[in-house]
Amino acid sequence: MTAARAAVEILKREGVSNAFGVPGAAINPFYVALKASGGVHHTLARHVEGASHMAEGYTRARPGNIGVCIGTSGPAGTDMITGLYSAIADSIPILCITGQAPTAVLHKEDFQAVDIASIAAPVTKAATTVLEAAQVPGVFQRAFHLMRTGRPGPVLIDLPIDVQLTEIEFDPDLYEPLPVHKPAATRKQIERALEMLNASERPLIVAGGGVINADASELLVEFAELTGVPVVPTLMGWGTIADDHELNAGMVGLQTSHRYGNANFLESDFVLGIGNRWANRHTGKLDVYIQGRTFVHVDIEPTQIGRIFAPDLGIASDARAALELFVEVARELKAAGKLKDRSRWAASTQERRATLQRRTHFDNVPLKPQRVYEEMNRAFGPETRYVTTIGLSQIAGAQMLHVYRPRHWINCGQAGPLGWTIPAALGVATADPDGSVVALSGDYDFQFMLEELAVGAQHRIPYVHVLVNNSYLGLIRQAQRNFDIDFQVNLEFENLNSPEIGVYGVDHVKVVEGLGCRAIRVTEPDQLLPAFEEAKKLAAEFRVPVVVEAILERVTNIAMSGTDIASVNEFEDIATEPAHAPTAIRPLVTT
Repeated sequence: MTAARAAVEILKREGVSNAFGVPGAAINPFYVALKASGGVHHTLARHVEGASHMAEGYTRARPGNIGVCIGTSGPAGTDMITGLYSAIADSIPILCITGQAPTAVLHKEDFQAVDIASIAAPVTKAATTVLEAAQVPGVFQRAFHLMRTGRPGPVLIDLPIDVQLTEIEFDPDLYEPLPVHKPAATRKQIERALEMLNASERPLIVAGGGVINADASELLVEFAELTGVPVVPTLMGWGTIADDHELNAGMVGLQTSHRYGNANFLESDFVLGIGNRWANRHTGKLDVYIQGRTFVHVDIEPTQIGRIFAPDLGIASDARAALELFVEVARELKAAGKLKDRSRWAASTQERRATLQRRTHFDNVPLKPQRVYEEMNRAFGPETRYVTTIGLSQIAGAQMLHVYRPRHWINCGQAGPLGWTIPAALGVATADPDGSVVALSGDYDFQFMLEELAVGAQHRIPYVHVLVNNSYLGLIRQAQRNFDIDFQVNLEFENLNSPEIGVYGVDHVKVVEGLGCRAIRVTEPDQLLPAFEEAKKLAAEFRVPVVVEAILERVTNIAMSGTDIASVNEFEDIATEPAHAPTAIRPLVTT
């Protein structure tokens, strides 16, 4: 069979059932094999970067998924670099397959011949241009092994057209995936970590995205319940423990954090980090974050330990392997009566949760964004998978929305490319076609790759997209306050084709409908909940993306700090009575 056909057969035997891409001359032999072999459903993207983000969303929706994105030579590969960067930054395995000019002319500046392997090397676990057709099976086998071994991440395979077309000897029935290696903690290490935890008075567990990657959330909750230790989920670990769990202490950080989360952390004296990387927007200034606390850090990647600061104990381990031992040892200690009673400390974290809240209920017109998230809490239940990237919309959403399950907050964390949300949501909805998928964007993120909505219309991929529109680069405008400018961040203009929308510029309803989807515009707070309910019905009926555009006030400053977690500027009024935060997990208690 051709090397391209062998590659497709390997994809299926490695568990791949979906791929996203755009064909082209240099990758057409691979598409020939894809069609002839069957068994891999292909979604045609409108932009190759979009295909890479769809692959990432697809991976992140289900344990064991690996998204595949495919493009031709030259600019298709360079377009996918942002997707590869996004994936490696958040430890997400995706496989990028590119076509390439014939091997004989790679050095002759042939049409669309670019050294994509060298370009992609810094943002992948491996990037290879295959020069010998007989190596194709081994390169693909190694790719899946690398993506799953150690810290997960993306791989790029570049296939010259002549390599794809060359016939090789390959028997798919004899193919076997390579065994995966993940480092595992020892019992001695776990016993020492629990000794340190037991010696503390006010311990916390920080649960990162590595817990979700390891599909270990149930173990984490079991360990927290055994020890009575409250849990701080990071942004990437949100959903490891349900927001309404009595041991959820809230999120910590400069931006995507809760008032009570930061307050709880500042009261702690011991922190056990599992599968997290101490991201700077979580920690803020390290002297504030570290002071007075003992740290244990468990991470699958040995070089992550000590990268940001030196913990008192570092353990290189897959989160699941570590948590299995944590649970085992904690059970023994509890049975022997050797675990401290943490009930008063845990109760105090919930007392802060009930008193330190942000206001969400505003009746202003134009809308305040806080009211949008309040109504989203009413409309979208615990089964909802939220998808978003970066901006004030994401920061406010993380402060005010509720997440109850792992893989139900799918957020591009470290890279944060604008435009990620639409294609990622399509990937998530492809992986979970009957689930409740809700995307969240500001107007600029939405405009970056809105052409991908046509993919949802063509392939009947339904989801609801909440678009909060203030016709501003809101996060950058807020950051420019420190420079006393408001420069090149204003998106407003009077649209001569849509005078009814005033200065809000782009008529998103017309654009969305022109791309084959449905859209609802909301200008009054009481319209929000009915609009969300209608959107859910329309998505189910027509099986296409449905956009709900909320017209916001032009300027809102969302709570955040530029320095440390002890000095977050709230900007807006905080909640002082229960009616100010009616969808909060704990009813507000006034003091």
